[in-house]
Amino acid sequence: MNGLRLSGVVLNSREPRKLAAFYCRLLDLEPDQDSEHWVSVVTRQGVRLSFHHDEDYRPPVWPSRDAEQQMMLHLDIDVDDLEAACAHAVRAGARPADFQPQDPVRVMLDPDGHPFCLAELSGSTRS
Repeated sequence: MNGLRLSGVVLNSREPRKLAAFYCRLLDLEPDQDSEHWVSVVTRQGVRLSFHHDEDYRPPVWPSRDAEQQMMLHLDIDVDDLEAACAHAVRAGARPADFQPQDPVRVMLDPDGHPFCLAELSGSTRS
């Protein structure tokens, strides 16, 4: 069907401005839209990443476990140098996930617990 275009990804958060600030630090971006309940950034590649206020947000559990909050999605971020990118992500406010399923990918958790993957462009085996 013509006329359909993915315009972006939305992450829920109890504090969308704080989560948006993390991704701005991580990806060297500036907010595009900013209100108390909705903040958006646009990457240089044109991807809109938005953060929506959800007072009932619960962080997902990674890896998944029965009867726990499930991960709804995760972001994949291509990097040139995996170790440098991991160090940068930690300085920005992320933490490495305890479970790391594969090389050359690192699963990181943003300040709200959303998983995201850092993967070297060469040899990436993401699934």
